[in-house]
Amino acid sequence: MNMKTLTRKSMLSLLLCVLLLALVPVSAVSAENRSISTHARAAALIDVTSGRILYSSRGDEPMLIASLTKIMTALVAIENGDITSKVKVGKNAFAKEGSSLYLKLGEEMTLKDMLYGLMLRSGNDAATAIAEHVGGSEQGFVYLMNAKAQELNLKNTHFANPHGLDAEGHFSSANDLAVLTAYAMHNPVFKEIVATKEKTADNPYEKWDYKWSNKNKMLRLYEGADGVKTGYTKKALRCLVSSATRDGQQLVAVTLNDGNDWNDHSSLLDFGFNHYPLKTLVERGEAVKGYSLVTGKAFAYPLGQGEEARLVNKLVLNADTQAAAGGNAAGTGSAGAGSGVSAGAGRAGMNASGSEGDVNFGFRGVIILQLGDQEIGRVPVYTPGQLPPETSPYVEKYNAASASAYPAGTWLQAFGSALRALFHTGE
Repeated sequence: MNMKTLTRKSMLSLLLCVLLLALVPVSAVSAENRSISTHARAAALIDVTSGRILYSSRGDEPMLIASLTKIMTALVAIENGDITSKVKVGKNAFAKEGSSLYLKLGEEMTLKDMLYGLMLRSGNDAATAIAEHVGGSEQGFVYLMNAKAQELNLKNTHFANPHGLDAEGHFSSANDLAVLTAYAMHNPVFKEIVATKEKTADNPYEKWDYKWSNKNKMLRLYEGADGVKTGYTKKALRCLVSSATRDGQQLVAVTLNDGNDWNDHSSLLDFGFNHYPLKTLVERGEAVKGYSLVTGKAFAYPLGQGEEARLVNKLVLNADTQAAAGGNAAGTGSAGAGSGVSAGAGRAGMNASGSEGDVNFGFRGVIILQLGDQEIGRVPVYTPGQLPPETSPYVEKYNAASASAYPAGTWLQAFGSALRALFHTGE
């Protein structure tokens, strides 16, 4: 409803609704939301480790996002391309309207260097060249962008181009951008690029090198800032995604259509760090109380005031382990590092030793962690001595030292690299 057209009666009704809502109990996140506001049309704040949305205002409203689009462009290019390959600037990329790196027609540059130009200087010519290089065409690359959005369950997002110039069918939401960026910040190449304040790249046509300064002023204004992207068009107005890390916790803030974005982002990030500190609830290799089992990974979650008392966990054993335990499949207890799990009667005789021929490779079940009645995560449990490697295949693939093992200069290379990454099991 347009606020300018509200009648006196409507205003009174609205005031009554606000007063009634003030009497209704709300969740911790909603209660904290009332203690902060921004100048943005829409805003969101997310914890990168857990993916928990800590603040949202009109977070699911589809809006124009300008060059915040390039967050997805960079991610898709890194995941599908060979960052050491040479990108050639074609006629569609040359002299592209809007912000530009001023690349020459036919100029060649490594994909990694061009990604720096894309994210630091928001080059639309770089976005188009990257799209044509990785996707075969701009349309082919946009298909990959939308496929990634669907994979990440970004329900209020659709892309029409790789650069973010206003177009029909091109939009996202504050919440979706928060989720997308939190995912992207787990990619070491992406994370390195967006945290860079200045970058020098080879210029084959001049005696001087390219020198790009990051447009994201948060990197200089906010302690611990480490990303990520600015955006602006005449219709989208000022848009910003920023990130910062303090005491091992990384947060991402998003604002759309915000004329005071630098100050608002500082306030949002302060709010998150002060009200929702990240707490380690389970350590990797931690013994499960009463069982010959250990946890397969660490688990941390941001908790607001009073929320820790609402944490519970439940141990759910797989069928083989359940039989060894005498049929007792699950138990509940308080969550937290060192607290163990109390699973009730029937557990004492269990000794899931993972004998030779163990088809589960030591995997024995999961601990389900809940905040009240809402599940917030799962931690696998294993037989001691049979924990899987701690380094994930995702990190291995995108480590700079191993990136060349997954070339994707052409669609055929990309297909082959995908198969190798899928079935790679290590040395």
